[in-house]
Amino acid sequence: METLIGTDISTAKKLLESGETVAIPTETVYGLAANALNPDAVLKIFKAKERPHFNPLIIHLPDWEAVKKYAAEIPEEANLLAAHFTPGPLTFLLKKRPTVPDLVTAGSPKVAIRIPAHPVTRELLSQLDFPLSAPSANPFGYVSPTTAQHVFEGLQGKIPYILDGGECTVGLESTIVDFEEGEVIVRRKGGVAVEAIEEVLGKKVDVRTGVEDHPVAPGQLKSHYATSTPLYVGDAAILAKRFSTKKIGVIEFGENLRAVTAAFRFQLSPSGSLDEAAKNLFKIMRQADQSGAEVILAEWLPEEGLGRAINDRLRRAQHEAK
Repeated sequence: METLIGTDISTAKKLLESGETVAIPTETVYGLAANALNPDAVLKIFKAKERPHFNPLIIHLPDWEAVKKYAAEIPEEANLLAAHFTPGPLTFLLKKRPTVPDLVTAGSPKVAIRIPAHPVTRELLSQLDFPLSAPSANPFGYVSPTTAQHVFEGLQGKIPYILDGGECTVGLESTIVDFEEGEVIVRRKGGVAVEAIEEVLGKKVDVRTGVEDHPVAPGQLKSHYATSTPLYVGDAAILAKRFSTKKIGVIEFGENLRAVTAAFRFQLSPSGSLDEAAKNLFKIMRQADQSGAEVILAEWLPEEGLGRAINDRLRRAQHEAK
């Protein structure tokens, strides 16, 4: 794939509308964007970045009014902070509407939303009828890019277009704020200082930036992925014998569990496609959890490509016997 760098917003718009990824400038860092409502397009972000697991993604919107389309609840304190800091480097963690795919939130009931301040990306967003998911536009584990050339050096040949908006002015990821039971929680420190947030709110906020409390970062809170029904991953034939007295639900990948007797069956991909399985994973886990099964069984997928990401989520969700 040829990777072009340019300043044509219409080119970026056409590519995004066709389900492609495009690197976009923001005031924080360059993001690798795709249609947040299109799981196939979102998968291309993970593949280009070679992320070993599905991290939740921030969705970018043109203005605060658009947030109502994707957030089921907007606390008054969020509106207050938005009035002071948006557009800008502040991300809001809000209860999501069903229109936001689970792939974007990594199975979390909350979605991270930001209104970027960069004029080029704001113009692009104003011309689109969907939000953009956009983590930093670099291979997983590399330093975040603050110029179009940085993006090119890391993702050349993996994405079709880099929308050049010059050098990022902030150069630091956004601050992330969460809202729980009347409390405001800073989940990630970034471009908006904690002290500035406290000044606007007129009160202290809770700062929880540890990995175990971090629902929008790698290794997020495990319960966001876990099913209520115990899930076991391993040799399904052996596990089925162990739980023979229970109603078993199996999560299948192609024909891998045809020989296992089960009350409920849930197919990640009939053809054995890792891409399709990745797109369906969170939906299938939820269906299995709500099926009436007493135990859910699955086997590890091939440890290659997006199979690594799927196995990571299964590993985090599996039941730990006491």
